[in-house]
Amino acid sequence: MFSLLAMANFMVMLGGFSLSVFWWVFVWGCVTMVFISSFFWFSSLGLATCYAGIFVMDTYSFSLVSLTILVCCFSVLASVRDVEKAESGGKAFILSILVLMVVLFCCFSVSSLFSFYVLFEFSLIPTLFLIVGWGYQPERLQAGKYMMLYTVGASLPLLVLIMLVLAEVGSVFYGWMMGGNSFGGGWLVVLCSSLAFVVKLPVYGFHLWLPKAHVEAPVAGSMILAGVLLKLGGYGLIRFWGIMSLCGCLTVSMIFCLGLVGGVVASMVCFAQIDVKSLVAYSSVGHMSLVLGGIYSNTEWGWVGALFMMLAHGLCSSGMFFLASETYKCYNTRSLYLMKGGLAVVPGMAVCWFLMCAINMAAPPSLNLWSELMLGISILSYYMGFAIFTGCMTFLAAVYSWYVYSVTQHGQSPLWARGVIVAEEYVNYALCFGLFLPLGISWGFLLMLL
Repeated sequence: MFSLLAMANFMVMLGGFSLSVFWWVFVWGCVTMVFISSFFWFSSLGLATCYAGIFVMDTYSFSLVSLTILVCCFSVLASVRDVEKAESGGKAFILSILVLMVVLFCCFSVSSLFSFYVLFEFSLIPTLFLIVGWGYQPERLQAGKYMMLYTVGASLPLLVLIMLVLAEVGSVFYGWMMGGNSFGGGWLVVLCSSLAFVVKLPVYGFHLWLPKAHVEAPVAGSMILAGVLLKLGGYGLIRFWGIMSLCGCLTVSMIFCLGLVGGVVASMVCFAQIDVKSLVAYSSVGHMSLVLGGIYSNTEWGWVGALFMMLAHGLCSSGMFFLASETYKCYNTRSLYLMKGGLAVVPGMAVCWFLMCAINMAAPPSLNLWSELMLGISILSYYMGFAIFTGCMTFLAAVYSWYVYSVTQHGQSPLWARGVIVAEEYVNYALCFGLFLPLGISWGFLLMLL
C-alpha cells in the first residue's frame, strides 16, 4: 500500500515532465508492484485470513490486487497510440487510470464494510471519466448513464444494510466474524446484500449496462472494466457471505438458478451479435454466471474455482478486447461481417487471436480449464440437475470462441484493410505474451497450490 501511494505521489510530481517520462514511470512502477504483490500472494497461500488493522490480507485480496495492477499496466501499454495523439490529454488519461488503480487496490484490501462500499462506488467515477472522455461515439454519454443508474441504484440497499449492521452489532469490520458472529435477517437481507454484487458481476437480467459500456469505452476502459471491475461483484459476495448468513436460503437458490439460466441465455445471445466487442461483453456474462454458481455452492472448491475463474477471465477478456481494438485499427470497423481474412492481413495477430480464443473456450492447459472443472464440480454438488446448464455454457463457450476466430481470420479480406500495423507492433505481441503467460502456466501454479 505504501509503495502504491508513493508511486502516486511521484506521478503527481512528474506532472511537469514530458508525456514519455510520465508514461514509462507508470509502466515500470506497475511492473515493480506486480512482483511485490505476487510475492505476498504466494506467501499467503494456504494461510488463514489475517486482519491487520484496517486492511485484510489473504489469497483473495492479494490475487485480485495483483490482477488490478497487471491489467492497469497493460491497459496503458495498449493505449500508447491514443496517448501519443494528444500531449495535453495523455497525462490526464494516465492519471485517471492511476486513480482507478489506487481505488481498486484499496477496495480489495480494506477490512471495513463501509470503506469497501465507499470505494466500491467511487470506482465508478474514474471509469465514467474514461468512457466519456476517451470514448469513440456520442452514445458514450448514454452508456455512462446506464452504468451509473444500474450500479448506484442497486447498491443503495447495501448501504442501508451496512448501517443496520453498524447499529445492531456496533462494528462493520470483517474481524468481528472471527468469533463466529453473523447478521441474520431473512430473505430481505440476502436480497439487499446480493443485489449490488449481481449487478456488478453482472448476472443476466442486470447486465444491460455492460455491453453499452464496453462498446463505447476506449480499449483501456474495456480492459479494466472486464478485467477488474467485474471482479468486485464476486469479491463482495465472498466477503459478505459469512457476515450475512447467506447459506440455506430460498432467495439464494433463486439467484443461483437465475445466474445459471441467464448464463446459458447470454451465451446464446453471443451468436446474434455483429459487434465483436459486444460479443466479448456477453461472453463475460456467461463466465461470471459460473463464478456466481461457485460462490453460492458454499464449497471450498467453489470458492477457489471462482477465484481462478476471476483471474483467468480478467486476463483473457482483457486480451480479447485488446485484440478487438487492434483489429479495428486494421479494418476501421468492428462488424463481424466485414472483419475477414485476418490470417492474410496480420498473421501475427491471427496467432494471438487463436491463443486467446482457445483459452476462452478452456482449452488445456490454461487456467480457464481448471477453474471450469472446479466450478462444475462445486455446482453439481449443490444440485445434479444443474449439469444441463453448466454443460450448455461450456459447449456454447467453445462454439462462439471458435466462431469469433473463424469469422475474423478466414475469408477474403476487404480492400481497405491495411496489411501492417506500424509503430507499435512490438507492443502488441509483448502485451499478448504478457497476458498469455499467466494463463498458460497453470499446471505448475496449481501443483504449488496443492
